[in-house]
Amino acid sequence: MGPLLRAGDPAPVSVVNPGGASPFLLIGDHAGNVIPEALGTLGLPAAERARHIAWDIGIAGLGEAMARDMDAVFVRQSYSRLVVDCNRRPDDAGTNGAPGAIAPTSDGSPVPGNRDLSRADRQARIDEIHEPYQQAIAAEIAHRRAAGRETVLIALHSFTPALKDGRARPWHVGVLHHLGEPAFARALIAALARDVSGDGSLTVGDNEPYRMDLIDYTVPRHAWPAGLAYAEIEVRQDLIGDAGGQAAWAARLKVALEAARENIGTAGA
Repeated sequence: MGPLLRAGDPAPVSVVNPGGASPFLLIGDHAGNVIPEALGTLGLPAAERARHIAWDIGIAGLGEAMARDMDAVFVRQSYSRLVVDCNRRPDDAGTNGAPGAIAPTSDGSPVPGNRDLSRADRQARIDEIHEPYQQAIAAEIAHRRAAGRETVLIALHSFTPALKDGRARPWHVGVLHHLGEPAFARALIAALARDVSGDGSLTVGDNEPYRMDLIDYTVPRHAWPAGLAYAEIEVRQDLIGDAGGQAAWAARLKVALEAARENIGTAGA
């Protein structure tokens, strides 16, 4: 064990359905909200540790349902984004109001356990949580490439129904994209807008409610330089807050993902 994780702590990354045959590789940067025993509660009450600041609510269940329904591999992070945000560069100290890889404050809530960290404390979180997760994704992609298998990288995230000031977010789902090979993401937006598996009433965000940019880390690290087809999917949290919603959205996204792949032909291998 390293200086941070102890024998009773879970592994930093888990792989659901590791033998999955689907071309879609699902990842969950913020799927877990565990805090290592050595860090206690980070100075936060239980209610704060269950909020969206700690994890992407609903994504663990959604990813597992999609892995099952699609026979896909789902690589998911175990630890809270408040311990270290695996979708940020390890050296990101926060810029332009963004909290960085280890946030001293998140959505207005102070995180006492993240203040005044030593360089060694920060590095332990990177070495024992952040990098093992990224290496697991890299290893899965390398394994598939060596076997001549196609890979479409799908990052799963969720967002709050309203901003802190009460303004509602109208989107049911958003698709984020930027550099690299964004054609698949654009095809997915079109497929979701048609919503052939539902009633056609989805409000779909194109780089909404967030934009993919250079603050994002996981998709740019793994998809862009390798020329992989990709999309970062954001689902509104009230729609996937329970098993029923997760199952319904797993089915809906399966149809949309397969339609998008068919529309652009064979994605990046």
